[in-house]
Amino acid sequence: MVDFSLTETERDIRDWVRTFVQRELVPLEQEVLRRERNHERGLTREELKDLRQKARDAGFWGVQTPEEYGGMDLSAVLTALIEIELGRTFVPFSFGGYADNILYHANEDQKQRYLVPTIEGERKSCFAITEPGAGSDAKNLRTTARKEGSEWVIDGEKTFITGGIDADFTMVFAVTDKEKGADGGVTCFLADRDAGWRSEPIEIMGEWDRQPASLVFDGVRVPEENVLGEVGGGFKLAMQWIGRGRYLLPARALGGCERMMEMSMDYARNRQTFGAPIADRQAIQWMIADSAVEIEALRWLVLQAAWQADQGADSRHAQSIAKLYGGTRANEIVDRMLQIHGGMGYTRELPIERWYRDIRLLRIFEGTDEIQRRTIARNLLKGHASVSGVLG
Repeated sequence: MVDFSLTETERDIRDWVRTFVQRELVPLEQEVLRRERNHERGLTREELKDLRQKARDAGFWGVQTPEEYGGMDLSAVLTALIEIELGRTFVPFSFGGYADNILYHANEDQKQRYLVPTIEGERKSCFAITEPGAGSDAKNLRTTARKEGSEWVIDGEKTFITGGIDADFTMVFAVTDKEKGADGGVTCFLADRDAGWRSEPIEIMGEWDRQPASLVFDGVRVPEENVLGEVGGGFKLAMQWIGRGRYLLPARALGGCERMMEMSMDYARNRQTFGAPIADRQAIQWMIADSAVEIEALRWLVLQAAWQADQGADSRHAQSIAKLYGGTRANEIVDRMLQIHGGMGYTRELPIERWYRDIRLLRIFEGTDEIQRRTIARNLLKGHASVSGVLG
C-alpha cells in the first residue's frame, strides 16, 4: 500500500513553521514592500538576526545541519515541507544555523575558522564558480590559481554570485592545471575578503535578497592551508554544491503559488463585473482549475525527489524534473494570478508583481531550463533513468 500521509512529526514541524510564517513574517509584508519600493532592503540585517534568534529560542535552528553542530538534521522531505511554508510569503527569510554543504569537507582547522562560525551566523560565505564566459558551462572556467611558495595566487572574475555583496569569505573555484581542466585541474579555495578580492553589485529585476555580485580577483594570495578538499578536486565539490537540493527551489515557489491562488480566489469572489463576481466567469474558472492541477503535480514532484534523497537514492533526475516543471509552471501560474487581479495585480500595492519578478529567476539559476532538459533527455537516452520512474 502506498501511504501519502504525513507522519505526526512531519505534520507538527510543518504546522509550527506555518504558524511562524503567519505570526512573524506575514505582518511584515507591507513594510517590506514599502522599503523595496524605496530601493531598501526588505529586512535589515538586525531584523533578520532577531527573527532567526526567535526561531532558535523555540528550538528551530539548522534545519539540515548535523546534530553534532547544533542542528536539527531534518530529512529532505521535512526540509521541502518547510520551504513550501516559507514560500507562502515573499518576506526574505530563511532559518539560521546553516552552512554550505561542501564546507563539511573542511579539515578540523578550517572547520573552526569557517564552518562553525558560519553555522553560528558569525561569518557569511558565498559560492563562486560562475564566470562571465562560463555560466551553465561550469567546465569552461578561466579564473586561475598559480602556486608561489606556500601561497596560491588567484586571478579572474566571477559573476552572478549570490551573497557576494555581504560575504566575508568565499569558496572560489580556480583552474590549477589547464591540461586537466575539470578532470582534476580545478581547485576550491577558502578566500577571506581581507585577502584582497572585491565585490561589485549587479542590478537585477529582483530585490535586495536576490541581488548578486561580481567578484574580482587580482593577484589575491591565499595560503596553502586554505585549499578546501584536495588540489584538483574542486570540480567534484562544485557539482556536489550545485546538486545539493534543487527540489528546494521549486518547493519555495510552490508555497508562493498556493498563497497567490488563495488571494486570487478571494479576489475573484468579491470583484464584481456586469453585476456578477468574476469567479462566475468561465475564463477565470479555467485559470483557477489549470493552476490547481499544476500546483498539485508540482507538490508530488518535489516531495518524490526529496523522498528519493531520503532513501539514499540518486535523486538528481527527479530533482531536474521538479525544477524544470516548477520553473515553467510557477511562471505560468503567477502570470494567471496577476491577470485575475487585472490592473491591481500589476501595481506594487500588491505583492503579486513582486512574486512575478522573483519566480522568473527559477528558470535561470542553479541550472537553466535548457540545462535541465538536456540532463533529463540524456539520462533517459543513455538508460540512466526510466520513463516508468521509481516504479520501474
